[in-house]
Formats: sequence, structure tokens, C-alpha cells
Amino acid sequence: MGNGNSNFELLIFVLPLLALLVGLVAGRIAELRHYKSIRRREKRWVSIPAISGKSMGDPNSIDNAELCIGAVVVSVDHFKRLMMAFRRIFGGEIRSYSSVIDRGRREAWLRMKESHPDADAFVNCRLMTSTLSNGQNKSIGCMEVVAFGTAITYAKP
Repeated sequence: MGNGNSNFELLIFVLPLLALLVGLVAGRIAELRHYKSIRRREKRWVSIPAISGKSMGDPNSIDNAELCIGAVVVSVDHFKRLMMAFRRIFGGEIRSYSSVIDRGRREAWLRMKESHPDADAFVNCRLMTSTLSNGQNKSIGCMEVVAFGTAITYAKP
């Protein structure tokens, strides 16, 4: 009887650790896949400028100017929340959230550019961020990033 009980206690101890490990690996794989997609898509757009200034060049050469928007909501995985809990106790930079912010920002820029694929430039570009909490303990559940600007298409000579 005692041996079966100790196996059950060991199982209760090991299962949460195993679930944490699986969650860590799955979250990291998803993050790496997202970064791979971002890098591939950024290569396509590297030659099309997105600037925060309002300068559009010669206004007479502009064929079209339209508002463009790209938005994304990036979720925080449970492992990152666990790491944040430790940082809140001891203080310091929450590095596990840095990748969430970076991915959200880069994805929003890409979606903004992809919304107007024929644009020659994007001007007066801005980013807005907001956090979405789960409401219960006010912890960050997701981060929303919105990129917006003006897509400029120049008249062809």
C-alpha cells in the first residue's frame, strides 16, 4: 500500500513540472516561428520607408494618400507570467516580456505596410500600445499594438 501512495505523490509532484516544461517549449517554438515569419516578411518591405516625419516630398507628385492601419494582439504565455511574478518580487527588467513587445511592434508595422502593398512610402507613422488584462488580478494577459500612418503613392512619370 505504501509504495502505491508514494508513486501517486511523485506523480502529483512531477506532472505540474512536466506541464510547465511542455508549456515553456511550446511557447518558445511559437515565438520562434513568429520571429521567422516576421523576418521573412520584413525582407520584402525593407526598401519601402516608414517614417515618423510628415515630409512627403513634392505634393504635386503624389497620386494617392490614404490612412493605413495595422493592428495585432500578442498573448503572454504562462511561463512569461511566471517569470514576471518573480521579477515583481525581486525587481528588475522583465526580459521575458521584451520579446512580446518586440514581436507586437514589428508585426503591427508589417500589417500596416501589407494593408497598402502598392504604396511607395509610409509617412507620419505612429505606434500605440495597450495592455489587456484578464480582469481578475489585473495581470497582463495580452498586448495590443496599433501602427498607423499615411500610405503615399507617387504619380508615375
